[in-house]
Amino acid sequence: MAFRMLKFQRRGAVGVLLLNRPHKRNALNDEMIAELGACVAAVPDSVRALVLHGAGEHFCAGLDLSELSERSAAQGMAHSRSWHRVFDALQFGRVPVVAVLHGAVVGGGLELASVAHVRVAEEGSFYALPEGQRGIFVGGGASVRVPRLIGAARMADMMFTGRVYSAAEGQATGISTYLVPAGKGLAKGIELAGRIAGNAPATNFALMHALPRIAELGQDAGLLMEALMAGIAQSEPEAKKRVRDFLQKKAGKVKRAG
Repeated sequence: MAFRMLKFQRRGAVGVLLLNRPHKRNALNDEMIAELGACVAAVPDSVRALVLHGAGEHFCAGLDLSELSERSAAQGMAHSRSWHRVFDALQFGRVPVVAVLHGAVVGGGLELASVAHVRVAEEGSFYALPEGQRGIFVGGGASVRVPRLIGAARMADMMFTGRVYSAAEGQATGISTYLVPAGKGLAKGIELAGRIAGNAPATNFALMHALPRIAELGQDAGLLMEALMAGIAQSEPEAKKRVRDFLQKKAGKVKRAG
């Protein structure tokens, strides 16, 4: 796949997608959003997990404000919905996404990071939603996804006051799921994506598509959906083989970390 603002590489069953606009701190413009959508749609069937990272010193510094022209309300809504479509395709697509975060993860960059299923942050990463100081509002899904990571009150504080979270604060509040030394993020992301790619596809599908929706349901409806998904997953031939392998001591047991 050839793009102007992205680079895509294969590492076995893992696809590595690079935001490649370092001179603009990987700020997202309409062309890059369109390329993200095209790339996600064209990921080969043999790729079973995706790593998303940024070239240069930053993951993504958000919306390219030079493109924020004087839009009407209707045009602004249409622009926001174009981001929603692409980010939904990442979150609810065919393969899980591991985001590797470093430097600025700001505005639309945080919106993009929040789409990922696993987030690896390097020390030195920082997070902000400066839209409140720019006189605008988030438009790439932050109001839906970020509160599910850190809570609505923390997100509101970031926008009200311009608060910037450090990598350690982001880890403590739930923005990132792993925190690693500077320069080690991509290796960790590829390692995790390799593990994810080794899962049964039905399990990964359930985690991507069913789990977030179950979390939004009432208890009765959630438990019913869980039962349906459990029945589907365990009926798959690959699941039956994996259980047989475990019972025949062909698969390792869970061990304590460290």
